[in-house]
Amino acid sequence: MPQQPLPTERGFYLGPVFRRAADRHGAVFVTLDRPLDVRPELGTDLTYRVLADVVDELSGQLWTAGVRPAEQVAVHKTDNVDIVLLTCAVSRIGAVPVLLSPTLAGLVAGELLARLRRPWLITDRAKLAGPLADVTLPAGRTLSVDDAPGADPLEKYAGAEPAAPVRLHPREPALITHSSGTTGLPKLAVHCANTMWNRLVPQQAMGWPTRGETAALHMSFVHSRFYHLLGVLLHFGSPLVLITDPAPDRVAPLLVRHRPGIVETHPNTFVLWEELADAPGAPLSRVRSYGSTFDAIHPRTVRRLLDASKRRSPWLIQLYGQSETGPVAFQWFTRRSAARADGRRVGTGIPGFTRVRVTDAEGRRVAPGTVGRIEARTRGRILTYLGMQDRYDRQLDDGWWEMGDMGYRSRLGALHLVDREIDRIDAVHSNLEVEDTLMSRLEELREVVIVPGADREPVPVVCVRGERPLDPERWREATADLPAMAEPRQWRFEELPMTATWKVKRVEITRMLTEGVRA
Repeated sequence: MPQQPLPTERGFYLGPVFRRAADRHGAVFVTLDRPLDVRPELGTDLTYRVLADVVDELSGQLWTAGVRPAEQVAVHKTDNVDIVLLTCAVSRIGAVPVLLSPTLAGLVAGELLARLRRPWLITDRAKLAGPLADVTLPAGRTLSVDDAPGADPLEKYAGAEPAAPVRLHPREPALITHSSGTTGLPKLAVHCANTMWNRLVPQQAMGWPTRGETAALHMSFVHSRFYHLLGVLLHFGSPLVLITDPAPDRVAPLLVRHRPGIVETHPNTFVLWEELADAPGAPLSRVRSYGSTFDAIHPRTVRRLLDASKRRSPWLIQLYGQSETGPVAFQWFTRRSAARADGRRVGTGIPGFTRVRVTDAEGRRVAPGTVGRIEARTRGRILTYLGMQDRYDRQLDDGWWEMGDMGYRSRLGALHLVDREIDRIDAVHSNLEVEDTLMSRLEELREVVIVPGADREPVPVVCVRGERPLDPERWREATADLPAMAEPRQWRFEELPMTATWKVKRVEITRMLTEGVRA
C-alpha cells in the first residue's frame, strides 16, 4: 500500500490540481488551439471544471485497464494538451508519469522505455505507425488514445468510475522527465512531490503580482517547468490559452481575442514572436509579464517584447536552471533595464530556496569576476537519474550540483553565464555573448549559433528570416570587432537540430559539420 505522508513533509501533487482549481474557480475558461485527442468532441473552448472531469474520467479508464500505484506509465504521443491531462490522471491514481517528448526519435524513445521497470505506455496511432514501429513495446501494457493497431484503446474503458485518489509519500518518485539531450542520450530525471513543492513555492510568490491575469502558454508539455507554472496559474484562477502550434499567423488571432496579461514560452519561440510586436490587432498590447525559461534570452528580443506592451510597467522574468534543479537564479527586465541589459547576466539565487557558487576545477570557490564552473544548492533537486545513480553522484559535491555551465559572479553576487562547459572554444571568450551581439546588430537574423569546427575554430551557423540570403557586407561590418571566425554557414531555422524546448543541439551541429552532413 502507498505510504501516507508525514505531517512535516509537504508535496506538490499533480493528480488533484485541476479538481482543486475547479472547486475554487470552476467556470474559468481554458482555450486550446486544437481539440484534445482524448476528447475531440469537446472542442477548443473549455473550463477548469471540464478539464477536471476529463482527468477524473481518464484516471478511471487507466485504473480499469490495470494501472496501479507506484507503477511507471510512459506518456509518448503526438503533441497536444491531453499530454497534461494524461499526466495528471496517472498521478491521480498514484502511478508515476514518465514524460517522453513527442520529438524524440523512435530509437531514443525505445532506449528510455527500456530503462523503466515493467512500464505502461500511453501513445497513439501516429507514434506506433511511425517512430515506434521498430521499438519493442511493453507487452500487454500499451494503451492508445485512438484506435491504433496493436494497442489497447482507452476508449474501451469509457464509462469506468473514477478511481479513488491515491497520494504517495512525498519523498517517493512522483514524476519522471528527461534531460534535453543536447549532449547525447537524454537522462531520466526522477522528481518527488516534496522537491516539486520546493520549486512551486518560490514560483508562486513570483506569480502573485499577476494573479488572475489571462495566461498564454506555448511550452513543452513534458517539461517539469510547465507543471509548476500550471500549478501557480490554477491556484490563482488565471484563464488559460494553451498553444501547440507557435506559428505567428496561428498564434496572433488567439492573442488578439484573449489579450493575455501573461505570456510564457521558450526563448527561441520568443525570437519567432518578435514579429507579433507589430502585428495587426496588437496581440501583445496587454501583456504585463513575460516568462522565459530553459535557456538565456537575447537582449534584442527582450526589448522588442517589452516595447510591444501598452501596459504601464511590463516586465520579463528570466529563470535560470535545468530539469535536475528547477530554477536556481532569476532576474527581472523592465523597459529601462532592458535598454542596458547584459544578456549573460542570469540573476541571483532564490532566497530561502537556492544558492549559487562558482568554483575552479578542484572545487574551490573563485574570486568575483573569475570564470569557473557554476554549481547550485537547491531544495528542488531531483532524487536521482533513473538507473544512473553513479552519474548523478558524480555531479554532486557535498550537496552542490554541477550545472555544466561556465560563468562568474559579480562583486554584488549576480551570476553571469559564459557558455556550456562542453561548448567552450579557446578563441572566443563567450560564444553566447558574441551571439547576443550579432542578434542585436543584424535584425534579419532568426538565430545564430557559434560551434567549434573540425579544428576547434569558431564556426557561425546563421538563420535569416524568410528565404533571403545573408548579406556578406552586413556580416563583415557586424563582425569587424569580434573574434575571428570561419565564414558563416547559412541554414534554415527548421534544419537546426533542437530539443523539445527548442534548445539548439550544438554538439550535433558540430558533428554534422565535421562529418560533412551539412556544409
